[in-house]
Amino acid sequence: MILAVSGRMDSYMQFVTVLIIFVFVLLITYFVTKWTAGYQKSKASDANIEVLESVRLSGNKYVQLVRVGRKYLAVATCKDTVTMLTEIPEQDLVLSDRNMPGTPKFGDIFEKLRNRDLPDKEDGRDE
Repeated sequence: MILAVSGRMDSYMQFVTVLIIFVFVLLITYFVTKWTAGYQKSKASDANIEVLESVRLSGNKYVQLVRVGRKYLAVATCKDTVTMLTEIPEQDLVLSDRNMPGTPKFGDIFEKLRNRDLPDKEDGRDE
């Protein structure tokens, strides 16, 4: 009887140990991913090259609008090659709001929507 209880206790302790190790690995993965994303974002934020738009022509062929410094270029990208098509004057472009400074972030929009969906407490009724 004592041997059976000891075997159950060992199994329980193994399960708890594996669970703790699993949670520890998840936490390490989470923080390393956050750190890597922040590092990559800080490196990319000072870049002089930015892909503004991309249109797929076929399976592996794209036409992309790229900003390099203050110039805007149309380039064709394929599996093995990149070909510059033309330089486009800035006044000929119609840039969307997502590329402009001052555009609200997704988190701000989500917070507004979440607050809008909360029931009003001022009128004294709970929904």
